[in-house]
Amino acid sequence: MQPENDSRGSAPVWRTSGHAMTQSIDHQPVPGLAPQQSQAGLLEQQLRADIKRLNRFSNRGLWAFSLFILVSLAAWRYFPMLSLPNKVVAALGPPPPPNIISIVLLFYTFSAIILSLSRMTAGIEHKSSFCHVGYLTGFLLFYHFAKALDDNFWAVFGSGVTILSIESYRIWTFCREAMSRRNEQLEFLQRTGRMPPEDE
Repeated sequence: MQPENDSRGSAPVWRTSGHAMTQSIDHQPVPGLAPQQSQAGLLEQQLRADIKRLNRFSNRGLWAFSLFILVSLAAWRYFPMLSLPNKVVAALGPPPPPNIISIVLLFYTFSAIILSLSRMTAGIEHKSSFCHVGYLTGFLLFYHFAKALDDNFWAVFGSGVTILSIESYRIWTFCREAMSRRNEQLEFLQRTGRMPPEDE
């Protein structure tokens, strides 16, 4: 154990070897000398936090689906909390024709399904469920202001159920697989004190 003067010219800093936490005389940790046990504990803490985050994130699709159901119920009642369509049209101008809205809805539905399936295949974590709820709400509002909601409500509802079901399954599958890998890493870390070789 050798004394060393720090750069400020104050009391010497004592550096020790072994597994005890190395500190200076003023009880501050010496940088770069964290013991292996502390590193393993930090890795275990990070893995447990990641598992909790994935567990919460796995329910994101269900929350988005529930929100879409609530919006759909409001649309079924012609959005009673909003102003009458005539007042909105007078203030903002006429909405697009219903047939144009339907064409855009069709393209959006197929694009969203293909994008969700591609993300599922690639195993990409993407938080897009609530964005879809916003898009679908926009379609319902456009039909509402165009006074064509009666004829197109079920088209939007069917698109929403399809897209959000795929998104919910994609998120749940991604989280289950990621949590399984984290649990395997955690078990290996608890046995050996280090991460698996492929993750080092």
